[in-house]
Amino acid sequence: MSSPGQQRHILVGVTGGIAAYKTAELVSLLVKRGDAVTVAMTDAACRFIGQATLEALSGRAAYRDPWTSIGDPTSQHVALAGRADAMVVAPCSMHSLAKFASGMAADAVSLLVAAVDRKRCPVLLAPSMNAVMLAQPATCRNIDTLRSDGFTVMEPDVGWQACRTDGCGRMPEPTAIVAAIDDAMTRQG
Repeated sequence: MSSPGQQRHILVGVTGGIAAYKTAELVSLLVKRGDAVTVAMTDAACRFIGQATLEALSGRAAYRDPWTSIGDPTSQHVALAGRADAMVVAPCSMHSLAKFASGMAADAVSLLVAAVDRKRCPVLLAPSMNAVMLAQPATCRNIDTLRSDGFTVMEPDVGWQACRTDGCGRMPEPTAIVAAIDDAMTRQG
């Protein structure tokens, strides 16, 4: 982890979900305060928010293709994970929760999650999905598994959802995610 006064390296994973638009604000908030932010995206995330948007806000190339190296000839996911002081996946879809809980690592985001040493670098997950999907027994089991594996799983917000219903499952607001990152890094430190 970075020493006081040093620039912190934050990985922001983006998975498929309408809440990906909020990730632009999250990246902007982190960069404005001086963090070095690298964004990783799944293919599904790119259906909701443009890669160019997140690259412009972070000032860095987004990591999307595990087979393409950006700025380092070593295994990209290992290099990025090794430099990270914290990682957050926001939004974290139901599908991604299941992948992380089962140890699958087949895309840019899940490879980074698998490569981060959670003993020194906190990994936060900000679930975002329809209330019915969030309440599914499999989702609840996956969240319990991830918490017991050392992930910080944020509580979703309650409110109006893109599916035209009101309920639990909204991605926490970017300011709350920034505060959770700081809290996790303090606890880890």
